[in-house]
Amino acid sequence: MIYKRNKTFHTDVTVNGVRYRQSLETTDWKEAQRRQKELIRSILEGKAAGPATHGSFASLRLADALAEFIKGRVGRVAPRTTQIDRERSTVLERIMGDVPVRKIDAKAIRDYQDKREAEGVSGRTVNLEVTLIRQVLKRAKRWSVIADDVVNLPESRTVVGRVLTQEQKRLLFATAASKPEWDVAYCAAVIAVNTTCRKVEVLNLRWADVDLFEGVMSIHRSKTEAGHRSIPLNREALAAFARLRQRSETFGGGAPEHPVFPTCEHGIIDLSRPQVDFRTAWRSLVKSTGRKAGEIAAEAAKTSGADAEEARKRAARPFAGFRFHDLRHQSITELAEAGVSDAAMQSIAGHMSRKMLEHYSHVRMAAKREAVQALGGGLIESPISAEQARGKAN
Repeated sequence: MIYKRNKTFHTDVTVNGVRYRQSLETTDWKEAQRRQKELIRSILEGKAAGPATHGSFASLRLADALAEFIKGRVGRVAPRTTQIDRERSTVLERIMGDVPVRKIDAKAIRDYQDKREAEGVSGRTVNLEVTLIRQVLKRAKRWSVIADDVVNLPESRTVVGRVLTQEQKRLLFATAASKPEWDVAYCAAVIAVNTTCRKVEVLNLRWADVDLFEGVMSIHRSKTEAGHRSIPLNREALAAFARLRQRSETFGGGAPEHPVFPTCEHGIIDLSRPQVDFRTAWRSLVKSTGRKAGEIAAEAAKTSGADAEEARKRAARPFAGFRFHDLRHQSITELAEAGVSDAAMQSIAGHMSRKMLEHYSHVRMAAKREAVQALGGGLIESPISAEQARGKAN
């Protein structure tokens, strides 16, 4: 049956004992008939979503559905996964929070992708956010209806992250050491940049994993199984662990089963759980480093008569959005520049993709090429320039 409500045609049909009542979203009678036939065909082919009854999951606003979905997974997924889901849901709620789940179609998802792209967000980030929508729609038994019409954005993945110069690196760590509230992030960063560790590997360390006498730490929680490894500790990493050990002992920690980075909520230390993140502290100290770099460059520019504002922006740019994970690329790059072999790097850093290995192989060769230039002593004059030689080779 087709009927009109507020100038819009609706359908009320029963197929295989299931009643479907919904808007056909048209004011044209012939179009309404066509859409009803299309709906019935989709139902018979198993491609139509089930009816969204009042109070069902599909009838919820996306914001409420996300909250229910994430809450239902607590205890069944890792705490870090729950945290990431909540962070992504914040963005989804801002743009689509009031949309009922049953009304989310392929066009709504394309509109969301367009808005996020316009905000300058990477394709990979948007795809991960859409994955959360997909999980909610699967729970509502509605994903299969639109799955063929939803296309992920292209992901322009770079091989590695950013790497700071030695001067920039020193400024970053001097800034991190300047405030007590950044101390945990500072120690974690020192460990990461001296061991190639990922953040998840550092934060999940327990004191049983750290042998301060032998100077070795063992990674048991990593991104992949290949990430499980033992890493020798240099003087700076040992100093960071010694500082963290003193901190742990001040609040009764330090037992083998205790986390090196225990959870701290509202000033209360929980020795039973590792800290999930220190994103706020990290972002704060990175922004502060960028400001300091800009101020230093601006002063130097004024002295030399150059454009101070342009110098400020140029000096601060390397720190904009500098991630904790970039410290891993920093340390691996420095190993490659020191001539460390692929096998040795993998034993320290754990799994690395072929693209990453190829990148670091080029880094190693560039460092060697720069080093051999120091061997020259004006012993012979070339009949052609280096540029001409490269041109002929090409």
